[in-house]
Amino acid sequence: MRLDFLDWSIIIASLFFSLVIGLYFTKRASRSLSEFFTAEGSLPWWLVGTSMVATTFAADTPLVVSGLVRKGGIYENWLWWSGLMGGMLTVYFFAGLWRRAGLITDVEFVELRYDGKSAASLRGFCAVYFGLLVNCIVMGWVTLAMSKILHVMMGWDKVFSVAVLVVLTLSYTVLSGYWGVVVTDFFQFILAMLGAIVLMFVVLVQMGGPGAMVEKVLASPGVDPKVLYFVPDFGTATHLALVTFVVQISLLWWGSGQGSGFLAQRLFSAKDERHAAKAFLWFNVANYMLRPWPWIVVGLASLVYFPLQAGEDNELAYPKMIATLLPTGMRGIMVASLFAAFMSTLSTQLNWGASYIVSDIYKRFMVRNASDRHYVNASRLVMVALMLAGAVAAWQSESVAKVWIYLMTIGAGGAFVGLLRWYWWRVNAWAEIGAMVSSLVAANGDLVCKGLAALGLLSPAAMEKVTWFYASETYAYRIVFILAVCTLFWIIVMYMTPPVSMEHLEGFYRRVRPGGWWGPLAERCPEIQTASTKRAWTGWLAGTVCVYTGLFGMGYLCIGKYTLGLAMIALSVVSGWLMINKMPLDEVKTVDSPGLLMPEPTEVPVQE
Repeated sequence: MRLDFLDWSIIIASLFFSLVIGLYFTKRASRSLSEFFTAEGSLPWWLVGTSMVATTFAADTPLVVSGLVRKGGIYENWLWWSGLMGGMLTVYFFAGLWRRAGLITDVEFVELRYDGKSAASLRGFCAVYFGLLVNCIVMGWVTLAMSKILHVMMGWDKVFSVAVLVVLTLSYTVLSGYWGVVVTDFFQFILAMLGAIVLMFVVLVQMGGPGAMVEKVLASPGVDPKVLYFVPDFGTATHLALVTFVVQISLLWWGSGQGSGFLAQRLFSAKDERHAAKAFLWFNVANYMLRPWPWIVVGLASLVYFPLQAGEDNELAYPKMIATLLPTGMRGIMVASLFAAFMSTLSTQLNWGASYIVSDIYKRFMVRNASDRHYVNASRLVMVALMLAGAVAAWQSESVAKVWIYLMTIGAGGAFVGLLRWYWWRVNAWAEIGAMVSSLVAANGDLVCKGLAALGLLSPAAMEKVTWFYASETYAYRIVFILAVCTLFWIIVMYMTPPVSMEHLEGFYRRVRPGGWWGPLAERCPEIQTASTKRAWTGWLAGTVCVYTGLFGMGYLCIGKYTLGLAMIALSVVSGWLMINKMPLDEVKTVDSPGLLMPEPTEVPVQE
């Protein structure tokens, strides 16, 4: 694709703007570790929520979404659409709890909730597991996606692309900390959405409108009419497709229900509980209702411009459409928007990952009493190391969608324990350890079986079944297996190990004020009031209906079914009124007992 002087001017101006923001916030970010990682809980909901959706709008997202459409049809996007139900759980149940916890990282929550050496060990393990391993995998797939875009649009090879992307992102993220991340996220999201919408409208104009596009797509070689379905055709769908859909809408979303990881970091940075809940609500609306259709429309149209071929990389269709359809100037906007989407995600991963390594490993176990400047400088060095590790992961990766699925499976076993630790006093650190270890083993069972086969302990026929079970397409079966086995395992582990001490649990209960099964603590703290679950479940249902009907309504408009689309949008508006009306109320003021507000972490011997 040819980029002219105007295109390069737009790209360079957008990159320079991000660097200026980074330089502007450098001094403020250096004040303290809390300022560097959470802006000391001072941000409004609209900035926090936009930062969330900007982070999830990476360069990989349009490639994967358009690729899913080409692979099987619109309904393939239930792979991530199902996450909305978990996101609404966060709005009505968990956003306020996270904000009341008032931490720097969600891993720090482990020692707020549990006590003893098991809690300290779990905190350290989670910091390394999520901050280093999982975080580098995510940075790798995001960088891989952007390198694919640059290869198609500029002809850059993978190594050169990764090197350029590393330098660009580190240039402002290391300097500005969390402030620079969220402020640049706000502007980068606007630019990224602008580019996606521009491309969608160019596609629709070129194809003669939504109706004409649908006709041309259905006439394209090898295209099944079901490509336009929003859910599978239950009458003709394969058994695998039906099982996958059922798992997506019933099981896949529980793991995202509490809003952990960088999403929890965003909630810590909100002004108060109401701002935290509103931020996550805005994230859900923007992420699921507003973002998908520009990518889906381009994916559908790509079936006309680039007919299906066996063995092709469907994730390359999106950048090919950019190179084919956009004129000078618009190409620059589109490339700049993809750079913005990439940098908004990678800057968050760097800042969030460094918060784990520095706050939960370095400060907690190694250097306890250094100055704030020392910890901030250490965080900047960790970011550089994480970026290099992410670049290596990108170099080794091939498919973005397969990495998405892999991370879903390794985290599936801990879905329910992650939710219940907030609402059931009996859950302990050993239960979480059991869930994480068993999930990691079960998700990588194919590696164990390959080892057994190499030793002659597993027959070729059995190994063939294992290979089928661990294929990307059969992930739904693995999710069911992992969730069932790991849930049983962690429950057994929990009852075989002692509960958290009542004194520690009382400190947690007074500080966070969770609802649910806290009978012994409710008796010890009768003055503590908790929110109504009936109101929360009503809000969750209304919010889920609102966003899904809005999502489908916009979709029907995009494929020329205007009457049905407007009807769905009207239903979305009505349910949206109830959704807003049932938002969590202001926090309940209670009296805290002296000395019980902040449970102290267990002292673990540290080798000097």
